[in-house]
Amino acid sequence: MSAPLFDPTGLDPRSATDEQRAEGPLARTPEGTWIVLGHEEAARVATDPETFSSAVSRFLQIPNGLDGADHTAMRAATDPYFAPAEMAKLESAVSEIARDLVEELTADVGAEGTEVDAVSAIGAVFAVRAQTSWLGWSSELEGELLQWMVDNHVATRSGDLARTREVAERFDAIIGSVLAPRRAAGGDAPDDVTTRLMRQKVSVTSLADQVAGTRSGERGTAERELREEEIVSILRNWTGGDLGSIALCTGVLLTGLAQMPAVAERVRAGSYTEACAIVDELLRIDDPFVSNRRVATCPVTLAGQEISPGDRLAIHWTSANRDQRTFGDPDRFDPEGNASQNLVWGTGKHVCPGRPLATMELVVLLQELLAVADVAPAGTAGRRAVAPTGGWSHAPVLLTPRA
Repeated sequence: MSAPLFDPTGLDPRSATDEQRAEGPLARTPEGTWIVLGHEEAARVATDPETFSSAVSRFLQIPNGLDGADHTAMRAATDPYFAPAEMAKLESAVSEIARDLVEELTADVGAEGTEVDAVSAIGAVFAVRAQTSWLGWSSELEGELLQWMVDNHVATRSGDLARTREVAERFDAIIGSVLAPRRAAGGDAPDDVTTRLMRQKVSVTSLADQVAGTRSGERGTAERELREEEIVSILRNWTGGDLGSIALCTGVLLTGLAQMPAVAERVRAGSYTEACAIVDELLRIDDPFVSNRRVATCPVTLAGQEISPGDRLAIHWTSANRDQRTFGDPDRFDPEGNASQNLVWGTGKHVCPGRPLATMELVVLLQELLAVADVAPAGTAGRRAVAPTGGWSHAPVLLTPRA
């Protein structure tokens, strides 16, 4: 039996796939891309990089667009930036950023409270400030980055390749403006994450990399510094993707907590570990990280469908995280029970490297906000995001000062 046709364009990823999964765990777009909707199937694709390659883009994407030894080498070079010790050092600065933002939002709020858009007024501003602080970028870039986020969202929704290319080139220009003075400063460049990355060495095993890095034709492992285009790609991945993701996550989390005051109290008064588990579960219920692409490298059968070499696939994380076969009632809030099957941050070798940073930022933001304000549903209706993004594009919540 052929897979059902499903075109997710312009649809709310959550409600649309809840309906589509009733026809099966796999569907196909009119253009021929396989949409992997089921949890079991998504996990299988994500954990088999030999059969389902991540090398799907004509642009350099590090590390998520690499496979095999190249992916392993780049993850080994960049994962330490998200190590527990690094996150512990950063947490106090992120807490201060969150406190300052919360103070700005609540400074003149009366007892009746105020409506705030959790995505644009809280999540986006916090994301830019936290990410630039982490990377050592100037705070003067805040306005430019906030505008870029808006333009990138519009371009992504439009599907216009020329428009998305222009927005991507603008972001690369921002990165270039950060790298150039550090290059010129040499040994006097500021000691921050960006400068460290510019001096980062990577172990390479392919002959092509060895020739470029060591001018040696012998096989084996060599070490070289990251190239300019690799640094730009990594920073694009760390920043360009994470800014929008943190903003969307904030919308989902605050909208969810506004409906569940008892859970909000657990975030406010509970442990960091419990808050992390609550964040993961709320994001599972309404996953704003909609999908990742793959390409089949060989013939394979998936959910009874014959996949051919070269076929494109999209792992639909939003759908997989709501698969009734795995979670029963997908809207039931159960952080402990659902943790082992939660795919919000992916799974397998390509699991999200920035999870520690994103989780820490989100938990700190929530705890700083809830320490001084209660969050409740706003009188103004929100607006759901549509594919290719998920969650909420506009998420008003009511902030009222705590007694």
